[in-house]
Amino acid sequence: MSRLVKIPGMVDPHTHLRDLDWSHKATFTSETGAALAGGYWCVFDMPNTPPTTTDAPALATKQRALAAGAVCDYGIYFGAAQRDNTGEYGAVWPETCGLKIFNNATTGDLLIDTQPRRAAHYAAWPAQRLIAVHAEDETVADILALVRQTRKRTHFVHISTAQEIAWLRAAKAEGLPVTVGVCPHHLYLTEDDVPRLRGYGIMKPGLKTKADQAALWQALADGVVDVIESDHAPHSRAEKEGPVPPYGVPGLETTLPLLLTAVAAGRLTLAQVSALVAEQPRRIWGLACPPETYALVDLDAAYVIEAANLHSQCGWSPFEGLRVRGRVVETWLRGQRVYADGRILAQPGSGRDVFGGAV
Repeated sequence: MSRLVKIPGMVDPHTHLRDLDWSHKATFTSETGAALAGGYWCVFDMPNTPPTTTDAPALATKQRALAAGAVCDYGIYFGAAQRDNTGEYGAVWPETCGLKIFNNATTGDLLIDTQPRRAAHYAAWPAQRLIAVHAEDETVADILALVRQTRKRTHFVHISTAQEIAWLRAAKAEGLPVTVGVCPHHLYLTEDDVPRLRGYGIMKPGLKTKADQAALWQALADGVVDVIESDHAPHSRAEKEGPVPPYGVPGLETTLPLLLTAVAAGRLTLAQVSALVAEQPRRIWGLACPPETYALVDLDAAYVIEAANLHSQCGWSPFEGLRVRGRVVETWLRGQRVYADGRILAQPGSGRDVFGGAV
């Protein structure tokens, strides 16, 4: 007998939807469709797909493309650029979900790797929107120094090591305005899986040790982690099987089933999962769940993740072959059934910018 539950207003604040110059990897329609299949109401898109979202014209280009193609609701990050684009911040911030600063090397050319330049971006970005940071290893401590100086709300994305967790645990105890995101691939995979996955296991931050993995689970249990985010980053099979596989894995369709599998195993409660994927992202970004907007989930459905059943254009998952428990049966947005029976029912262009960006 199935146990059906509703999870209202799921939000993934960390996705790379591609499209534009990288539409061969994925499109706004395909990846927001994957979001609906994963139970999400809303996703936030990162700025490092070319043309990078680091000036007003690029933001307008992305707004128009998302407005035409999205089937779920969305927000858009603005990016801190290597050139000085801080003069743009005062005009663009109301149309964004936040500023993204890449403080360590990753996909694209937005690396901000000196403390004075990071400080300039922190000083210029209006406090009405938070700053999301890619920070690894000692860079976490560097960014915390800026948070301590400016008191600006900062979300640390894809935290992956025990040391990073220790710094952030202490920062929270200190009362700093920080929040923490962790990805399912760091919870379910380690560096030991890379030989098996090969290019499909290459991501940034990379997979870590079992001790790091254990620290992430402990941080979940302790409430140090605020958000489970997918860092959904599709690439084609040809790219991932090439001589230099690009960083990134898809995750919008597997995040909730993986977390519900942890519920079935007694590692998390359903209330914790709802908080991590819905309630806390909405609180952090100041969003209200629209009426009749929810994922309907069968907690008892057990199945194997198969690429053939995924909606992401890339058509693969690092979790392929893994048996999970918990399936999204339907997704509803504003009283409309937009996903059911494995099919996307929403029309391209039906998604809305939850931060009201111009089109």
